[in-house]
Parts: sequence; C-alpha cells; structure tokens
Amino acid sequence: MLQVYGFIQIQKYYILASKNQTKLITSLQQKKYRDQTGFFVAEGPKVIAELLNEGLKLQSFFSTDASQIVAENHFHITEAELNKISFLKTANTSLAVFEIPKPKFLQDSGLMVALDAIRDPGNLGTIIRLCDWFGVQQLICSEDTADCFNPKVVQATMGSLARVQINYLSLSEFFEKTNLPIYGGFMDGKNVYSEKLPKDGIIVMGNEANGISEEIIQKITHKITIPRFGNLQKTESLNVATATAILLSEFRRSIER
Repeated sequence: MLQVYGFIQIQKYYILASKNQTKLITSLQQKKYRDQTGFFVAEGPKVIAELLNEGLKLQSFFSTDASQIVAENHFHITEAELNKISFLKTANTSLAVFEIPKPKFLQDSGLMVALDAIRDPGNLGTIIRLCDWFGVQQLICSEDTADCFNPKVVQATMGSLARVQINYLSLSEFFEKTNLPIYGGFMDGKNVYSEKLPKDGIIVMGNEANGISEEIIQKITHKITIPRFGNLQKTESLNVATATAILLSEFRRSIER
C-alpha cells in the first residue's frame, strides 16, 4: 500500500506541476519569454550534466529515468509526456530548465572571437563549442546575432555554453575602445598560413550571407584570407563555422611556431 500510495503522490505532484511547467517550457522557445523569465531549456543527459558541472542553477528537471529523480524539483515522466515538452524531433530521455547566468564583465585581453550578425543557431552553437576547444574564453556578439540561449544553440554547444563567456554589445563601439588588433576574413586579405599571428587579438566573423558589415569593415586592422586550393577554385566561400575553426587553429598554431 505504501508503494502504491507513494506512486500516486508522485503522479499527483507531477500533474499539478506539469500545467505550469509545460506552459513555461513551451514559452521558452521564444527569446522574449527567455528574457522575461530568465530561464532557458537544455535537453539530453550529457548537455544537462555539463551545465550542472559548471555550476548553472537548475530550475526544474524532467526525466524518463526514475533513478535520476533525486530532488523536489525533479519529475519522473513518461516518454509521451517528454515528447510533449521537448523541442527535439526525437526527445532525449531528459529535459531541464536552467536560470540564465548573469553576464560577466568583458576583459579587453586574450584571444577573442567577434560575431557580426550570425543568424543560424547551428553555426552559433558550433562556434561556441570551437571557442571552448581552442581556449577562447570570451565571445562577443553583435546585438543582431542569434540568441545563445536559443534551444538549438544550446544543443549544438554540447555544454560548452557554460564555459565560454558570451557578451552581446555594439561591436562598433567596442572596437573603438579596444587596444587589441582586429582581424577579419576577406577574399583579398593576406594568406593566414603565412602571417605571423598574435596571441592576443580579435577575430571577426561575418554574417552567413553578407559577410562582415561595412560599418565593421572600417574597424578591421588586419585583413586575412583562407586561400583556396585545387585547380577549379570555384567555391565562393566557406561556412562561417568551418572558417572559424580554421582561423582559430592557425592563431593557436602560430603561438607554437
């Protein structure tokens, strides 16, 4: 009887909580509600564990695995119930709501990446993960860059979101104040493979369709390019995340030369 009673109590508690939580979670697909509530959603045990390990504050946790339910704000739910609240095409056993961390003060030092109107969540998520891999602690984004707490971005970062400091600001204003060299990728820039690259600096990556904006081009102090190889050389450009990976690799490799 105790086991049955306990099960009923858990189910009642979940049903009572689910009405509010489902509404909250659904709303967090939109940036305006993330801004209003101060919450964002992460899915899958690996991503959730990474965020928890980095100290992000958990608001609520839902899982189809009963062994993971260890606190009052944890809820054991069925696969069907998880599918209702998941943003993924195929739900991944668990979903969590986290508090959005407060932005940290931006340090004008080290190697940084600046994003000028990157709109694709997958590209942004991959770039955040690349920053984590290459030890870039600060990522600065123009105010019209995709929101880093967009569910698609969160999933693409695979937990790196918690280890990279991300600030949204006016790139133009920041570039006017910084003493760091500012690098931008251009078709007519200097070959990145033959340039001596600094330990500290800013790498600017432009919009997927339009590249770096004219306003920001005026602030670039060093134009570089990733040269094409092969006989045809008909490819017009690289994906922005791919280009970021190549440039970060070269900047880090330059230090070891």
